[in-house]
Amino acid sequence: MTDDRTPPPQVWPTLRAADARALIRFLVDVFGFEETAVYGEGDRVDHCQLSWPPGGGIMLGSAGRGDDDRWALRPGTFGAYAVTDDVKAIHERAVRAGAEIIREPASTDYGSFEFACRDPEGNLWSFGTYRGEPRGGSAP
Repeated sequence: MTDDRTPPPQVWPTLRAADARALIRFLVDVFGFEETAVYGEGDRVDHCQLSWPPGGGIMLGSAGRGDDDRWALRPGTFGAYAVTDDVKAIHERAVRAGAEIIREPASTDYGSFEFACRDPEGNLWSFGTYRGEPRGGSAP
C-alpha cells in the first residue's frame, strides 16, 4: 500500500525479540525511534515498524511465533549502525537506561563521531555521524 506519505524504497533491517513490547519501548524511549505501526495481541508482536527520524527504520516481531514463522531469527543476534547528529544525547540516554556500552563516544579515522552499545536483548547498536561516501565515487 502506498500513498503520498509512503517513504521511497529503502532497506529495512529486521530482528526478533524475546520480549518485543519491552524492546519497542526501549528503542523508542532510549534510542529515539518512532513507533509507526505495531500489530499483534497481548505480549505477541506479529509486526512492528519503528521509523528512524532521519530516514529508514527497522522492523521487528516476537520470537517463537510458531511453525509458520519463515523469518525465524534468534533474539540478540542483530547489529545496526544508525546515523544521527545527536550522538551524545543518545549515549546519555543509553547509559541512564543501563545499556551495556561497548565503545564510548569517540572520533574515528574516517570522520565519524560514534559509540556502540547493546540493547536489553543483546543486539549491537552503533550510533554515529558518518553518513557514508557519495555514490559513484571512491573514498578520498
